[in-house]
Amino acid sequence: MTSLTNKQGRDNGLRDIRQLTARELQALGVSQLAYIKSVTVDGEAVFSIHAADGTQMALTGDREVALAAVRQHEMIPALVH
Repeated sequence: MTSLTNKQGRDNGLRDIRQLTARELQALGVSQLAYIKSVTVDGEAVFSIHAADGTQMALTGDREVALAAVRQHEMIPALVH
């Protein structure tokens, strides 16, 4: 892990993003971002809400409800086609 330093040479708690591991990159945004995509379940078109790591969190029959649910949980929605 490469830490960045301030002008006095002290570790400022920041990290060089180029030095993140694949696992660390995967974890970025997990708690802040949710993906919404249209899927078919039992022959019916619905909207699936997924965490940034791909974990399915919910299904809803309405796109606007999916967007509202994500925002209600203080997350950022991202539509996936």
